Parts: sequence; structure tokens; C-alpha cells
Amino acid sequence: MYLAWIRRFILANGKRHPRGMGAPEVEAFLSRLANEGRVSASTQNQALSAVLFLYRQVLGIELPWMANVTRAKRPRRLPTVLSVAEVQELLARMEGRTWLIASLLYGTGLRLMECLRLRVQDVDFRRNEIMVRAGKGGKDRRTMLPRSLVEPLQQEIARARLLHQSDLAAGFGAAWLPDALARKYPSAPREFRWQYVFPSVQRSIDPRDGVERRHHFDDGILSRALKTASRRAGIAKPVSAHALRHSFATHLLEAGYDIRTIQELLGHKDVATTQVYTHVLNRGGPGVLSPLDRTTGT
Repeated sequence: MYLAWIRRFILANGKRHPRGMGAPEVEAFLSRLANEGRVSASTQNQALSAVLFLYRQVLGIELPWMANVTRAKRPRRLPTVLSVAEVQELLARMEGRTWLIASLLYGTGLRLMECLRLRVQDVDFRRNEIMVRAGKGGKDRRTMLPRSLVEPLQQEIARARLLHQSDLAAGFGAAWLPDALARKYPSAPREFRWQYVFPSVQRSIDPRDGVERRHHFDDGILSRALKTASRRAGIAKPVSAHALRHSFATHLLEAGYDIRTIQELLGHKDVATTQVYTHVLNRGGPGVLSPLDRTTGT
């Protein structure tokens, strides 16, 4: 995507070399995207990141702050939330690992990649809790482990152990570790506690270092399974992994849990981010009785 935006930037300026251009051309390009192209704020930010990468990392040129760029407005949208019945219908039409992952997303409020990147040591069955390491913003946090998922998770981890033993016997079995931990603890990558809870079915070459290892479960498989299950359940709402996280937070609020507790479980930095879920409570439009219903007695 960066290459595509850089190419588009150069073509928009008559194929001039980027060294001969600077902040004015970048500002004009980004402003045209917003004014004429009517692109979303996220699309414009992606174009900006691509051009800045070109100048800073490739050409070694620092551009001054571009204060004159017309920024695309980011729309404020409410999250998609499933009802409890819809969640039950959705999960009832899933099975196997995709069912377990979807159940865990709804039962814990984890982000998709936080769930898929769980290591064996992050699941504490004695304390019924899950440790989320290096979540959004690089923060660690704890969340609950649903009791109904204890046995399925234990079976999944037992399956991961068999895969790990098979990999070790074949001369593999070293997991990828972040932040140079593999250099600090050379034997750690082969320890079972560092393996993924949801390992991939097949090993693959890691593009970061060219080593063949077993990555975590493919998020694309889960997305397709959610789409299929939602269609079979007749759910008209757009169902995604993040919709399950939204539903987790909303249903906790409906159950009477305080917003600060939910903020900690979700890993939000600011409680204002969590407050978006209060739209489902008996406040605002949904909680007001229509005057028409008063007149009709409905």
C-alpha cells in the first residue's frame, strides 16, 4: 500500500522526483484527496504515512510540520453490538477451533490479535484468568477466563503440546519471541510455555528472519467462519471479531458492572473510549418512550 501511494503521489506531480518536491506538494496532494477524492480519514492518514516513510526512511529528508493540510474528517460511529440471543445463535453455528476463539473473544473482550497471540503461560487455570501481554499501547492486563471454556482450552493446549513435541522431534519447535528475548534466553523459544495456545496447522517461513516455525492461527479463517455462521443464523448486522468485543462490553454494562471495571478489562487508556458503550443502556433515544406510544398505550 505504501508503494501504491508513493507511486500515486509521484504521478500526481507530473512524475517529478520526490527530492525536487517537499511540504507544499505533499500538502496539496493530501488536501486533494480530502477535497476532491472525498477519501476517509484513515485513507488519508495511510497516504500521509506512506509519503512520510518515503522522505524520512528512503530519502533521509525531514519534512516540516504540514499545518496547511486539509484533513479528512473521521466520522463518529457507534459500534456494532449483537444481542445476547444473536451471540448464542452465532456460536451455535460454529464448531471446533473457530468456535473456541469466537467464544473466547466474546467471553473475555480480547482484541483479535491479543487472543491469537496468547502463549500457553498466559492462561492461568488455577486463578481463572488470562494475562494479555503487550496489548494496545504496549500495556499488560488481566481479564477473566470463562469457566465454560476451561475444558475446551485445556484440550486445545493439549493439542498444542502434541504439535510442539512433533516439531521438536523434526528439529523445529522454536517460537518467535519479541524484544530480543530469544537472545537473552536462548533456550526459551523451544519451551512449551512460550508456544501459542492456538498454533497454526502448518509450519511456515517467518519473513522476519527466514526461520521455519509454527505461527499462530490464521485470523482470515476466523473471519470467514464468522461470516458463514452469521449468514446461517440470519443476522443482518456486520459480524466481526471486534463486534464480539463490543458485545462483551455492552452486555457487562447491561448486567450492571461499573464502567471503570469494564475499562480495565478492555485495556482502554481513557474511560471516554469505554463510554461509547453506554448507548445501549436506558439513556438517550433507546430509553425514551415515544409520545406516539403514550397516545396509543403501546
